[in-house]
Amino acid sequence: MFINRVALVGVVGRYYTYMLYFKILVGFTGINESSSDTECLRRVQEITGKKLKFHQVDILKKEELDTIFETFLTNHFYLIFILQYDIDCVMHFAALKAVGESVQLPLLYYKNNVSGSINLFEVMNKHNVKKLLYSSSATVYGTPQKLPLTENHPTGLGCTNPYGKSKYFVEEILKDLVTSDKSWSVISLRYFNPVGAHESGLIGEDPQGVPNNLMPYIAQVAVGRRPDLKVYGNDYDTPDGTGVRDYIHIQDLAVGHLDAAKKLLSPSFSGFKAYNLGTGSGLSVLQLVKAFEEASGRKIPYEIVGRREGDIAYCYSDASLAKRELGWEAKKGLKEMCE
Repeated sequence: MFINRVALVGVVGRYYTYMLYFKILVGFTGINESSSDTECLRRVQEITGKKLKFHQVDILKKEELDTIFETFLTNHFYLIFILQYDIDCVMHFAALKAVGESVQLPLLYYKNNVSGSINLFEVMNKHNVKKLLYSSSATVYGTPQKLPLTENHPTGLGCTNPYGKSKYFVEEILKDLVTSDKSWSVISLRYFNPVGAHESGLIGEDPQGVPNNLMPYIAQVAVGRRPDLKVYGNDYDTPDGTGVRDYIHIQDLAVGHLDAAKKLLSPSFSGFKAYNLGTGSGLSVLQLVKAFEEASGRKIPYEIVGRREGDIAYCYSDASLAKRELGWEAKKGLKEMCE
């Protein structure tokens, strides 16, 4: 299936850039970007050789979002390509996403992630665009009752931080929306821990300030930008005492979105469906550090500090449902994640 009429919301910055990158390669069309770093977009243009234009708007500004949809749908507004038809579906990536920060700034996270999403859904509803691919998270599962995590695991009850709760709340809103209006179709993709970079080195995770995620933190220590890695806790009930996570290469994650979009746009799909995107195995913080040292040939000094608020000991996926129903599975291994 060739898909060329997909609106991307919140696409610039970190793994969102990868989504935009892959969509361009298969002819997807981006519509809207939230308040993110436009340098990432420039790098996408360099890799693809395509001249891109995009419209920047805050997802909290509903009137501006509505204007973009109105223009896009009625005048075939030029953003990345000349659009010739109506929008088929929306891919919603716009969200704040740092677990620790969300504990300190809960109202900001609920306002942006929940209220902003409602704005988008209302605008979509108004313009009769009712197919949505939602960027969710494994944090909706909270503290696991059983591992590996399947899509049937309870969500919401064990959430340990406002970020995870905001993702859970939006999923519940979408379930209610689909129940109330059968013309809506939604796929929610529950990411585990995206890592890695494009082989060109132009696109990856290189945040300003102290990184919230492990891999860019390790990379900054490796190149001398930081003296050591802060390891948040070594007293978890895990083999080496550090937290265990399911790390997935960003390019595998991007392909998962393509496969899910094909499912969403198929005539037989309806309702709400969630899929895990992960590798199905867990690595501890110190295991990932060792793997990075072996891949880079550089020693990563680290310091054990106190646990970070909102973190849990274990989290890894059972992604077999995505394999069965989407034809997707993670291909890239640990070595490629560290390169």
